[in-house]
Amino acid sequence: MKKIFFLLFVLSCLKLQAAQELKLWYNHPASIWQEALPIGNGRIAGMIYGGVQSEEIQLNEETVWGGGPHSNVRAIPVDTLRQVRQLIFDGQEKAAHAMINRNFMTGQHGMPYESVGSLKIDFNYRAGDTRNYRRELDLNRAVSTTTFQVGKVTYKREVFTTFSSPEHHANVMVIRLTASKRGSISFKLHYTSPLRHAITLNQQGDLCMLGSGADHEGIKGVIQASTVTRVLNIGGKIKRNGESIEVTNANQVEIRLAMGTNFKSYNEVSLDAEAQTFGELQTASPYTYEALLQQHEQVYQNQFGRVSLDLGENKNETSLPTDERLRRFQQSNDPALATLVFQYGRYLLISSSQIDSRTPANLQGIWNKDMNAPWDGKYTININTEMNYWPAQTTNLSDNEWPLYRLVQNLSKTGVEAASKMYGAKGYMAHHNTDIWATTGMVDGATWGIWPNGAGWLSTHLWQRYLFTGDQQFLRTFYPQLKGAADFYLTAMVRHPKYGYMVTVPSISPEHGPHGKPSVTAGCTMDNQIAFDVLQDALQATEVLGESEAYADSLRQHIRQLAPMQVGRYCQLQEWLEDADDPKDGHRHVSHAYGLFPSNQISATRTPELFEAIRNTLVQRGDEATGWSIGWKINLWARLLDGNHAYQLVRNLLSVLPSDADAANYPKGRMYPNLFDAHPPFQIDGNFGFTAGVAEMLLQSQDGMVQLLPALPDVWQQGQVSGLKARGNFEVAMNWKQGKLVTAEVKSVIGGNLRIASYTPLQSKDKQLVVAQGDNPNPLFKVAQGKKAIVSSEAHLQLQPQKKLFVYDIMTSPGEVIYLQAVQ
Repeated sequence: MKKIFFLLFVLSCLKLQAAQELKLWYNHPASIWQEALPIGNGRIAGMIYGGVQSEEIQLNEETVWGGGPHSNVRAIPVDTLRQVRQLIFDGQEKAAHAMINRNFMTGQHGMPYESVGSLKIDFNYRAGDTRNYRRELDLNRAVSTTTFQVGKVTYKREVFTTFSSPEHHANVMVIRLTASKRGSISFKLHYTSPLRHAITLNQQGDLCMLGSGADHEGIKGVIQASTVTRVLNIGGKIKRNGESIEVTNANQVEIRLAMGTNFKSYNEVSLDAEAQTFGELQTASPYTYEALLQQHEQVYQNQFGRVSLDLGENKNETSLPTDERLRRFQQSNDPALATLVFQYGRYLLISSSQIDSRTPANLQGIWNKDMNAPWDGKYTININTEMNYWPAQTTNLSDNEWPLYRLVQNLSKTGVEAASKMYGAKGYMAHHNTDIWATTGMVDGATWGIWPNGAGWLSTHLWQRYLFTGDQQFLRTFYPQLKGAADFYLTAMVRHPKYGYMVTVPSISPEHGPHGKPSVTAGCTMDNQIAFDVLQDALQATEVLGESEAYADSLRQHIRQLAPMQVGRYCQLQEWLEDADDPKDGHRHVSHAYGLFPSNQISATRTPELFEAIRNTLVQRGDEATGWSIGWKINLWARLLDGNHAYQLVRNLLSVLPSDADAANYPKGRMYPNLFDAHPPFQIDGNFGFTAGVAEMLLQSQDGMVQLLPALPDVWQQGQVSGLKARGNFEVAMNWKQGKLVTAEVKSVIGGNLRIASYTPLQSKDKQLVVAQGDNPNPLFKVAQGKKAIVSSEAHLQLQPQKKLFVYDIMTSPGEVIYLQAVQ
């Protein structure tokens, strides 16, 4: 039977790889940025327009930011902090709000992520003669290709950015221009840039641009950004002018471009930007185009190829251009578009965050056309930055999260000042925003900024990495960051005089206040949930590593003094200690849902009443929201084990926002034609939230068991997936038909007990399946009888029917593969 299972999986994977053409494609050039196609390697990036007469590749380098190393921490006198807290405890939130705005900010709101500019290639084609145009991005290869015919000549452009590996260190953008007729390629190449810049030619004839990051909010711009472009022609003539390169009548042309800056770390800008970029070109120079492409595809596929997904396809839809498929999605059945957007999220994470990236993916990922990106393109760490990395572990891209871990390390240094000078606390902290300079002070005013949990939330990713990989060396390396985040809560929280719990104050429930009142508060539910996770993570890490028992004891004592989650008068999960929720409030933030996802404090089996309450909250808040919020809600409804409702959010996110439209005319448009998420404007977190949400619909592992197809919607009646990861370092493949699991394959990378759960009973010839004796695994739903949550005065929420879950324990050895089949 084992051989049969194995053969079935091999055949299905071969079929899947052959069937999946994961391409975004269009029959016209991009007219604006939201139609252009993104490429990147975590260090450099481009947006490709694919114009006929003029090609534009808008350029980004991950470390081109405004300003320079600085601190935006403002020391708060002890008496001022005490007065603010007392005002909040006394119910004088408006006065506390005003006092915070006067005393907590320095005037800096964070530094902006900036565009390098564009590479322009001006051709002499006659646009009216253009036929058979196609512009595409192949996700399987990470290569963008533009083809068209002018007269009798077919032209082709291929663009990619090389990925680095221990064997291959080239870090360049490569552009190849070919034509079906010799001597047909002529163009002028030049730069444009919003930076202060100068353009020169070096001794090798490369076109060089040196730009400077902007001053911002009184902080001097210190970034020096170097861009070097080398043109290699076969046939024809090449002419180099002061600010351009001209090629005439070539047979083929290859363009290689490198970018780099003087950025070394959040507190040091000492590198030689020009030497760095010239060195990148020299490193690539011994390699032919074919060799660079082969190396690029090999390194990229080693990451992207780990996960395959097939949800079926409608050939009437898949034959259409991507923008047309998106326009038709609300009326059509196009499961392959959901697959494409799922894999696009993985592509974007790979392209914007590599193990050698010096910064994490920001609010724009790595792609930004402006000097002042929306919200500065900063790291908004009250959900958006965390959401960027939700797919990392589950979709088998664990190493792509390393830049985020390095950000946590940086904040654990800069955040000591904020903890000490602002809150009189130990450890480290950050508010709701940070940037490349690892700033940790409050920005944007009390309504948004007085939120002391940014660093704490980020630190939970460290413990999750350990849960997914079992890597104790990683845990030991980052234990100081787990401990430092916990130390802040141990020393910054104070006892609430009314409720008696230890609370964070001042704070807000991002970015939302009780109806009709300012947002500043004490001990809101999200704060308590994050504090619990941070303290519990530190406690478990302390126990695993055999660290101080006295410290572990202090963590246990503090955890016992945190406020519990509460169910309010509308049968909702309370967002605040007070029962102040408005059931008609459709705010985009559902911050107290953190306890359901990404945390695991609310569970169908362990906390059924809270499970019902957060479901009621989500119904009351509604399904319409900004792009990133819809991405979060896909994950939340998946955790609520309601696949059909999760799919409704999938539909809501895959609603087109025409690139030439504004949000007022298309209030529900949440995706641009190039499949970038629309807040609007563009924020990449919605793309990553979508990918994480689809993974969560197919596989969950947060509740001590690997749950197969926990939230499969009715529309995905059959399909297959391989390569998803579960906590405990299990890698899972499955296929299903008629909405039910058929076979599953689980690889146990590090060994240990595998608790596996399915709505269908399972069997395995080679391993004994023992009925699990866990924490109430059956039945899955156990809700209080007679409770109905008020959605409006006319309607009531109907609870889901009970489902039966089959739960088994299987002992596994490292590297062992378990083959399972559903019992018919």
